[in-house]
Amino acid sequence: MKTVVIAVLGGLLTLAGIGLLVLPGPGFVLVAAGLAVLATRFSWAKKPLDYAKDKAEQGIEEVGKSPWRAAGAVLAALALVVVGGLALAGVDLPFVNTLSAVVLILSGLFLVGTVVFARRQERLEAAKADRPAGVPGEGGAYRV
Repeated sequence: MKTVVIAVLGGLLTLAGIGLLVLPGPGFVLVAAGLAVLATRFSWAKKPLDYAKDKAEQGIEEVGKSPWRAAGAVLAALALVVVGGLALAGVDLPFVNTLSAVVLILSGLFLVGTVVFARRQERLEAAKADRPAGVPGEGGAYRV
């Protein structure tokens, strides 16, 4: 019974995520969540989940390294929040209802959080690389 519940839940999350890849919403996140649920019971789901994790990490690294990509992502996030806010304020927009407006706002906020995380990680990596090597108590890496 547990396997059936996991298969149904993981399948629904994955299918919803695939649908949201072309619609406004956090499609990639739901695909990864669905694969993570499926991977708890099915070994075949671990390979695409690992691939998705690698691609997500590469994307975060790219945004973290490039201020232009980070700025573009923040502008896109602001556009999502503005469109969602306009729809919630009563502006009649095509293909946008209350639910999709909320999803747009949440997607924009999630994107801003991801950009902030990526930029912070990049700064931490740069600071770690600039530490002197082999100095005890300084937190630098001991290099041979």
